[in-house]
Amino acid sequence: MASQSPHSLGVLLLERGLPPSTTPSLPKANSLTNPETFNFPIITETVPGAWVENVVRGDPALEPAYIAAARRLVERGAVAISSNCGFSVRHQAAVAASVNVPVAMSSLLLLPMLLRQTGPSGKIAVLTYDSAHLGEDLFGIDSSADRARIVVGGVEGGEFWHNEMKRPVPPTDVASIEADVTASIARLRQTNPEITTILFECAGFPLVAPAIRRHTQLPVYDINGICQMMIASIG
Repeated sequence: MASQSPHSLGVLLLERGLPPSTTPSLPKANSLTNPETFNFPIITETVPGAWVENVVRGDPALEPAYIAAARRLVERGAVAISSNCGFSVRHQAAVAASVNVPVAMSSLLLLPMLLRQTGPSGKIAVLTYDSAHLGEDLFGIDSSADRARIVVGGVEGGEFWHNEMKRPVPPTDVASIEADVTASIARLRQTNPEITTILFECAGFPLVAPAIRRHTQLPVYDINGICQMMIASIG
């Protein structure tokens, strides 16, 4: 087993609507905030006003709150910053410019690399919390040919999608995530047999990454991987 890194990852969290006195349930296996997921410590800051619905649809007024929370994490010792919602990639540039540590707000930052490591006939399946709001402007891809190799599937309308919209947010049901993600991937593969790689936009989906790898026999990338890379690069 690798030794514990002394470096802390800072994670920017969405609001969950729980009273301050509430003791949260233990994070589940492979969760971004589970201390057992990584070999380095995690510290967190909730971004005031950042609820699922306004982060997913894109609210520019949230940017100062993201910046302030990221700076608090650095003050507390974070050597890299991430977030628990891939749609916060909209604030990537502003947060990265505001702190002096590496920042990866979303696994979507991996898309250019995945396209380069995949043959020209292969496609990348991006699995998202809400495909209606995951526009091409969030891909960070300029080439129309490359954009054509990205196919998007979402879990909107499913149990996980509905629960995450509630205030307070109920405990995560891993089984419902697996069912929704599996069904979305199956639909995408029916119409896009060229899919060779899966990228999870949603930071909740790593909970089912091992199961999806087994089911699909395809490589699955997520926010956990990019966080591991950031901390490994620091040593």
